[in-house]
Amino acid sequence: MNNAMTIAKRELASYFASPVAYVFLVIFLVLTGFFTFMMGNFFARNDASLLSFFVWHPWLYMLLVPAVGMRLWSEEQRMGTLELLFTMPITPAQAIWGKFIAGWIFLGVALLLTLPMVFTVYYLGEPDGGPMLTGYLGSFLMAGCYLAISGMTSALTRNQVISFITSVVICLLLVLAGYPPVTNILLKWGAPNALVEFAAGLSVVFHFESMQRGVLDIRDLIYFLSLIAFAIFTTGVVLKSKRS
Repeated sequence: MNNAMTIAKRELASYFASPVAYVFLVIFLVLTGFFTFMMGNFFARNDASLLSFFVWHPWLYMLLVPAVGMRLWSEEQRMGTLELLFTMPITPAQAIWGKFIAGWIFLGVALLLTLPMVFTVYYLGEPDGGPMLTGYLGSFLMAGCYLAISGMTSALTRNQVISFITSVVICLLLVLAGYPPVTNILLKWGAPNALVEFAAGLSVVFHFESMQRGVLDIRDLIYFLSLIAFAIFTTGVVLKSKRS
């Protein structure tokens, strides 16, 4: 664990040593503000909640998180430092977790910078703090899922553009899985109800929506954590195959 945290500290420092990190933070804050207040009609809703803020996160993360994760392993492969990294006294699992934790903390910092949204809601009304707390937790977990998937695609190729596009497509499928047009297509194809429900259950939106409403269901937590674990496990398998 100490080795993983050492790598995490090094990676996190490299994020903030680059102007790209600050550009990302500015873009994230500008887009969240635009979608919340302009597209989400924050003031017109006359609702003391952050629903108009959280509803856009699956779509924003779909484009922004792969931009963070695409370099995790593609850059190491392109620079030829992947082999050097694994000659150090660390295991592939420690390296993978270290890089993932650093990226997840960076995304957490971006999310924390949106806290003025919370202060705005409390200034304008008397909101229920529970849904906002679980909404932030769900948003953070969803960002971790997207990041783990982006790390997985980054391990598959040394080309960052290919990694970015692949992870965006996978995240898009996870977003669309529970939408009625998709489930209706499955029903038209004669898929059994169990399969349709399973496909809907794969959607990040399905699990995130309940957390937006303040419902903290253990099944939602298991979904997000399992998706993270699966993507990181797959990343380890891919990197071990490249190492051998």
